[in-house]
Amino acid sequence: MGMFKTRQPRKFNRVSIYTSERKDRLDKIVREAKAEMGELPKGEIAPDTFKGKFSKFTPRAQKASESGRKLTLPVVIIVLFLLVLAWRYIMTGKILF
Repeated sequence: MGMFKTRQPRKFNRVSIYTSERKDRLDKIVREAKAEMGELPKGEIAPDTFKGKFSKFTPRAQKASESGRKLTLPVVIIVLFLLVLAWRYIMTGKILF
């Protein structure tokens, strides 16, 4: 029945890759002033405290750290060389070339 259902379009999610340092500084000053005057609730956390903290915890970095050992190029080359030697020994009975 998936043939007769119309798909919903994706929701628009704009993520700005460019930031305005001036605007960030002004927002920080306003937040600090409100905090001094007691207008900010205690549970609110400023976003500047976490800026750049989670970059190493991206999904790709997590997968790489959880996967454990990986075969590197030198290990693969050595294993292939040993397999060629074993194949040569089976075919000719000699180990060395």
